Amino acid sequence: MPASKRRRFGRVRRLPSGRYQARYKGPDGIDRPASGTFATKTDAEIWLTRKETEILDNDWLDPDAGNVLLTDYGTSWIAERPNLRPKTVQTYEGLLRIHIVPMLGGTQVVRIKEATVRRWRKKLLDNGVGPVTVAKAYRLLKAILSTAVDDGMIRRNPCRIKGAGQENSPERPVLTLGEVFALADAVDGRYRLLILLAVFCSLRWGELAALTRSVIDLDTESLVVRAGVVELKNGALVVGPPKSEASIRTLTIPDFLIGDVAEHLDTFTGRGPGALVFTGPKGAPLRRSNFSRQWNAAIEAACLSGFHFHDLWHTGNQLANDEGASLRELMDRMGHSTTRAALIYQHRSKKRDQKLADAISARVKAERSGTQRARTTAGD
Repeated sequence: MPASKRRRFGRVRRLPSGRYQARYKGPDGIDRPASGTFATKTDAEIWLTRKETEILDNDWLDPDAGNVLLTDYGTSWIAERPNLRPKTVQTYEGLLRIHIVPMLGGTQVVRIKEATVRRWRKKLLDNGVGPVTVAKAYRLLKAILSTAVDDGMIRRNPCRIKGAGQENSPERPVLTLGEVFALADAVDGRYRLLILLAVFCSLRWGELAALTRSVIDLDTESLVVRAGVVELKNGALVVGPPKSEASIRTLTIPDFLIGDVAEHLDTFTGRGPGALVFTGPKGAPLRRSNFSRQWNAAIEAACLSGFHFHDLWHTGNQLANDEGASLRELMDRMGHSTTRAALIYQHRSKKRDQKLADAISARVKAERSGTQRARTTAGD
């Protein structure tokens, strides 16, 4: 009887149970069995053929690489990201700790499947976690597992839920001009200009808190945004460049505000070029935690309950759009490098739409009036 032909790659043997086991030597020199057994010898040989093809095509994954727990891999992922802003690190750590680790942290990366992600996301929503927060957590998980693909731990990213990473935040309120000045008048005089610059120069809290005397030029009626302040949960204030290169920008101060700016600098700002424009009563840097009492009292006095400081920035952006700012001008004013945020204001502006309709109507009436006069003159 002829001897059985020896396989060129891998080995197959029949177990006492009657099923078949397949083994092969990986590129790392380690002898590796299949994760399960096979009903027939042919099934085992087909599996070995696929493994050989993966190795020849440089598409082989170390089956042990993805055995690390997600909590460990996610923690390392955040620590290894270069140039993350402190606030971003804090946000990622919070999302991982609060929304990802409790349900997925004890799972090996290689065992996280599409169904695993679907169940995790649904449970977050069912537990009352806000859709915006769930979208942020999903995007973080997707980014972590995308790196796991690059690291050869898994073959493809299991985060494949269409639209799951998109934030559909509720539309924030926008103040009228009367409400802006009512709010500015209601706050302590030290913070009046803070309110007005937030609106009329479209400045964020962190950008306002970082303004120094040197970046304001009353002669050219302009200011330069060069830095931002982030207040971490431990109370530390971190001063650094704005959130993106586009956020470094020069803004024109509306003419009506120049007197207010000059008066504020004379009254509340130190004399040196590096003196902060806005400080607390004792000269300390602005903190949201300390300002919140002033803010809450002011919005109550102005009957604007539920209005957030960041909504002043939205109000300024909408005001610029209503006055005819182009998409590029809105992006520059807001300090954004993409059109996505700027388009929000152009899409939702009924006032701007009315202004355009009125302009078209005026032009049509002028043209028709001119044509009618020409006809009358010709008839005479």
